[in-house]
Amino acid sequence: MAVKKKNEKVTTEKVVEDNTDSNVVSEETVANEEPTQEEKYNELNDRFLRLYAEFENYRKRTNKERLDLITNANSDLLKDLVPIIDDFERAIANNVASNDIDGIKEGFTLIYTKYNGLLQSKGLKAMDAKGKLFDSELHEAIANMPTEDKKMKGKVIDDVEKGYFLNDKVLRFAKVVVGQ
Repeated sequence: MAVKKKNEKVTTEKVVEDNTDSNVVSEETVANEEPTQEEKYNELNDRFLRLYAEFENYRKRTNKERLDLITNANSDLLKDLVPIIDDFERAIANNVASNDIDGIKEGFTLIYTKYNGLLQSKGLKAMDAKGKLFDSELHEAIANMPTEDKKMKGKVIDDVEKGYFLNDKVLRFAKVVVGQ
């Protein structure tokens, strides 16, 4: 097969067998045209525009998904907290006419236990800081108090506000009083 330059015709020879077992040679003319610079430019530009449009659609879709995720991230937790709100409303309604102090105390204890259990199931864990060595990674010292016990120097004497972990990461630092 002979190859010629742009816009020139190329001739090829082809051997065809017929029923008489004699070889017949025929010529085929094939046009071998190379695309022009403008056609190449238009094709590449079209590919670029399609790729750019596809990327923009991907970017918009992922931004929308991220916004939806952020907006609805707390929906499971809030759905679990609604029954506790119902319990508080029932307790308030029953406490208006009740004179049973022990019953009221027990009711609030039950609601607290339910609420605390829910938070623990979601990964919340309270810090135990009292009596431990002061650690600035976990505690926030709000006061220093002189102590007569040498064992309590540099340790947490009192928890003013509890600290909490969420899945072993500090969610809130414990506000503590440190012995000196």
